[in-house]
Amino acid sequence: MNNYRILWECVGFEWDQHNAKKNWEKHKVTPAECEQMFFNKPLIVADDTKHSRSERRFYALGKTDLRRRLFIVFTIRNNLIRIISARDMSRKEERSYEKHEEEQNTKI
Repeated sequence: MNNYRILWECVGFEWDQHNAKKNWEKHKVTPAECEQMFFNKPLIVADDTKHSRSERRFYALGKTDLRRRLFIVFTIRNNLIRIISARDMSRKEERSYEKHEEEQNTKI
C-alpha cells in the first residue's frame, strides 16, 4: 500500500504525553511542529522496517511552517497519526530531502 495513501485516511493526531515530553526534552521539538510537518511539502514517508516488530511504523522527512527540517517516526492507530519520536534531520537525511525537493521542483 502506498504510504501517502495511509496518511490520506488519517483524521488527526494522537499524542502520548511521555513521547511528547521526551521529544521536547531531548530535541526541543513541539507537538505543533510535528503536526505542521505533515501539511508541508515536500514530505517523504517510508516504512521503518528496522524498528517495527509489533506494529507498522513509518518515518517521515519534512519541514515545519518555519522551515525547520525534522525526522519523525510514527505509527497509525485508528486513523490517527501517533508520533513516536521527532528530531532535527541528520546531514545525510538533509541531503536526501534536498535531492527529493530538487526532483519535485524540476517536475513543476
